[in-house]
Amino acid sequence: MFSMLQKREIADKIQIILRETNHPELPQHEIQFHIHVMGATNMSWADIKNNGAVLNLSVNAHNEKQDKRFEAN
Repeated sequence: MFSMLQKREIADKIQIILRETNHPELPQHEIQFHIHVMGATNMSWADIKNNGAVLNLSVNAHNEKQDKRFEAN
């Protein structure tokens, strides 16, 4: 559902929001999380993990095309 860049941006923002809570149980290093975003249809969904957990940067061409910031002029 999201491009790799969008997933990284979302993960970075989530990391910041979690860190801003100053919760004493959070680790000092990168916070581990996994979010599953459900889209409008059964085929539309996204898994977003903390950036440090993304080991396989598989790219889905359809998802990359959805990021309108990179449309050809």
